[in-house]
Amino acid sequence: MIAEHNPAHIFFSGRNQQRASELIAKIQRATPSTKLTFIEADLTSLASVRAAAKKVIASTDRLDVLMCNAGVMAMPALMSKDGYEIQFATNHLGHAMLIKSVLPLMLKTAAQPNSDVRIVNLSSYAYHSAPSAGIEFSKLKTQGASYGAFWEPNKFACYGQSKLANLLYATELAERYPNITSVAVHPGFIKTDIHKNNTWIDAQIINLVGRGNWLDEEKGAYTQTWAATVTKGELENGAYYEPVGAKTVPTTKQGKDKGLAKELWEWTERELEQWF
Repeated sequence: MIAEHNPAHIFFSGRNQQRASELIAKIQRATPSTKLTFIEADLTSLASVRAAAKKVIASTDRLDVLMCNAGVMAMPALMSKDGYEIQFATNHLGHAMLIKSVLPLMLKTAAQPNSDVRIVNLSSYAYHSAPSAGIEFSKLKTQGASYGAFWEPNKFACYGQSKLANLLYATELAERYPNITSVAVHPGFIKTDIHKNNTWIDAQIINLVGRGNWLDEEKGAYTQTWAATVTKGELENGAYYEPVGAKTVPTTKQGKDKGLAKELWEWTERELEQWF
């Protein structure tokens, strides 16, 4: 769908070269003029993300839209290659590394005449399942830590706090860099491989939360595509949008907590500073 808007160049990342080649072939059949470049990256590794970002920077003199939409859900209690809880490492910290790495290029682009630079962070309605503290920073480097209330499955609490982080990070980006439009979006409940490891109980929980309102993969891309391509005047910097393009005020205390957003920013900066 992005290719249909005639972008000058699309960079995309992932871990699977074969699937990337298949995607490139598919898109070029539909829009032969589209220029695509695949850059391999593993979001669980900050070194991998940093290296991927450097390849992007070396390949272009501008970056107008950054879409942070990869992620994992309801994973077992694992740690990332850098020693962080795996869902927070993948869904927030890896993307934060990417954002921080390419931000100078985006600011350079934003300073050019008639620019319209955007960062789209994929959050989720699952921010509702974050722990009562919002983000339990003190546990993120502890193997086997328990998050949230005793009755909530740990893997869903971890997922919830990572999606809350995606939401809050977008609001803080908007505060600190107002010349870049940063938003968070909930894509909907999408039937993708992210659910392939769900147990029967997991599926019932997700069906209950989503009220059975499942979308197919194509429709799941609608809101993020809208956020990336809609007229700038229709997009509010720092806002949160649900399908499709509906501005929505977060309904939890944590989702509206500006102090927590600032704390997340400062924690993230400390964790990433050794890489710069």
